Amino acid sequence: MEQSENIPKTESVSGNPEQSSYRQIFKATSLFGGVQVFQILIGIIRTKFVAVLLGTAGVGIMGLFNAPLQLILSVTGLGITFSAVRDIAEAYGNDDQTRIGQTVMTLRRWSWFAGILGMLVTASLAPLLSKWTFGNSEYTWAFVWLSITMLMQTISNGQRSLLQAGRRLKYLARASVWGSLLGLLTSVPLYYFFGVKGIVPSLILTAATSLILSWFYAEKIEIPPVKMSFRETIVSGKNMVKLGLVITVTGIIGFLTGYILNAFISRTGGVDQVGLYNAGWSVIGQSTGLVFAAMTTDYFPRLSSINSDDKKITALVNQQAVMVLLILMPIIVFLIVALPLLIRLLYSSAFLPMVTFASWMVIGIILKGLVWPVGFIFPAKGDLKVFGGIEISAMIFNIIINILGYMFYGLEGLGVSYIVGYVFGLTITLYFAHRKYHFVYAGETIRTFVISILVIITVFVLSIFFNGAVRYTIGIIVLGAATLYSFLELDKKLGLKPVIKDFVSSVFRRKQI
Repeated sequence: MEQSENIPKTESVSGNPEQSSYRQIFKATSLFGGVQVFQILIGIIRTKFVAVLLGTAGVGIMGLFNAPLQLILSVTGLGITFSAVRDIAEAYGNDDQTRIGQTVMTLRRWSWFAGILGMLVTASLAPLLSKWTFGNSEYTWAFVWLSITMLMQTISNGQRSLLQAGRRLKYLARASVWGSLLGLLTSVPLYYFFGVKGIVPSLILTAATSLILSWFYAEKIEIPPVKMSFRETIVSGKNMVKLGLVITVTGIIGFLTGYILNAFISRTGGVDQVGLYNAGWSVIGQSTGLVFAAMTTDYFPRLSSINSDDKKITALVNQQAVMVLLILMPIIVFLIVALPLLIRLLYSSAFLPMVTFASWMVIGIILKGLVWPVGFIFPAKGDLKVFGGIEISAMIFNIIINILGYMFYGLEGLGVSYIVGYVFGLTITLYFAHRKYHFVYAGETIRTFVISILVIITVFVLSIFFNGAVRYTIGIIVLGAATLYSFLELDKKLGLKPVIKDFVSSVFRRKQI
């Protein structure tokens, strides 16, 4: 039966549950890290085709369509795709077949409701969206047609939540990869034959492709049959919507704080400073964000499935933190060393003033790696008040400290303020996690963090005092040491050497044949 495979067993053949857990974390990270990279490449190729076939106007129109549609999708989606992962994973963790069936049915019905809501909101606001976005009514019917994508994307997201909660990682990866690829293959001919007029059909076809694939793979999971009335669906979905609304509200506040910061930088330092800030954030955010995004896919449902056992939660959070730190450390060292080269490659020498700012910011990422796994305890537990309180408090603190940092010390002060913000977030998150759920960092987690932060600070200081060939020579040495350390630590937890030896041996055997 498909259903029995939804939750992987906690012990490996060797009988070592800890190693099995680390391997599961690494496997999920590798799988979805690859998916993320593939989707980024597809996005770059799509943008290239749009730029070549449609010109700058086409790129602009595509962006102007996507921005309001994504905002409406996030608001009308009610956050149920995130909260459903928690509820379904919890039901699987308790092996409650009835609740599994009820929660999945609730998710599917609420996905239809949220999708129809998004479609109606988009269609009814189409005249206003056209005027606000493009300054005229020419694109009113385009937004009306695109309203159908709200329904398709919401239902598709619901099906993906089922795959994620059921931890059918291969199915989820296939749906993502094939969706991106087929979306590209169906869009390019439309751009070629119809020009700018092909943008709306391409967006609709891409959403339809994603829906069909997610539905196809979700149907492979055997769900216990249940009967639920409309009233029962409403009642069952209330808790799901409560957590989802917290996610939605915090997302909106995050969007607003980002807008306020950009506006403040623009008014105080000018649009050039805004460009430097956003370019720095893009380089650091995209490079390290892959790790967090890839890990979240499997980590959150795993944590939700054991949310009634504080000891198991503490163990899993520490394992996740160690893995995050070991993977992030060499990436951060590489970024600090290579930032001048990366900036010239991705942008131009005019963006070099952001090097110091981005270097300060990337130091804060290692603090994020330490606190990020802990922050998931609260939504996994369904602790809405604490989760929402921490998120909102952290965002308010961050916008204040970011503005003050930029006001007094410019971009460099803004970079330092990110470190201060992560220290604040770490402090309040640990306080509530320990107070409510007795969470503590294990000795191994603390040791890994201390080594990581010392290595990162060392390469940061060296990068300030040395330039040119000396900077890169020292940087390569430190990067090599950091990578070796991470590899040896990962080998202890995953047993990488035998796997690598087998792989190398198989390659040589093929060559001999």
